[in-house]
Amino acid sequence: MSPKPPLLSGRALVKIFTKLGYHKISQKGSLIKMKNDATGSIAIIPDHKELDCWTLKTILREAEIDEETLKQYL
Repeated sequence: MSPKPPLLSGRALVKIFTKLGYHKISQKGSLIKMKNDATGSIAIIPDHKELDCWTLKTILREAEIDEETLKQYL
């Protein structure tokens, strides 16, 4: 069983994704859509005070980012 990812807010995750080369495409309600032009991957991040650990894992999996890379930017 893998360890839980760190607790992050949606805005903190957006800042990390910006450092990883993503930029904001659009926002509809509390959902922020970000894209990395180099890889072409798109991530949809909810703007919540605290992201559920499974939501965070799903976002990272879809963006093809491992948890170790995420921890480097914390």
